[in-house]
Amino acid sequence: MITIKKQAGVGLMEVLVALLILAIGVLGFVALQYRAIEATSEGANRVQAINLARDLAEKIRVNRDALATYVNTTASTTITALPRPNCFNVYCSSTEKAAFDASLIKLSAQRVGMTMNMFACPEIDNGRRCIYVAWGDTSATDADGLNNCTTDGAYLDESTCVVMEAY
Repeated sequence: MITIKKQAGVGLMEVLVALLILAIGVLGFVALQYRAIEATSEGANRVQAINLARDLAEKIRVNRDALATYVNTTASTTITALPRPNCFNVYCSSTEKAAFDASLIKLSAQRVGMTMNMFACPEIDNGRRCIYVAWGDTSATDADGLNNCTTDGAYLDESTCVVMEAY
């Protein structure tokens, strides 16, 4: 026969074990929430990058003769102000329009913490260009080394960027 004295504290131990199991479950839920927030942020960055790249690609399609100006403007490191003339207010030549459009898009990218660049698409000889938009620690470059979007045209798994072909 078991006496009451031998059972003293058993209920407290059961409560402590139940609290431990509950704490482990809550920690798992917190980790899951953190990952969901991280994935949401990554998705928002991708949508923003795709919109920037698509906007530039559409402007290039409209003004194909000034492709070199688009390439040169997106290759510049930073843009602090829009070039003159302001093509919203006055008529611009195709070259002025290209410089204005590319500067506007690059400035928009900089304002949301993204970098932008444009290169000839790798292993394609038809003159198409690839638009790179990167964020976080990744730079919008195609080179060997750390923090690049691609290396020799191959997308790096750890990079945070979007590459869009424009023609």
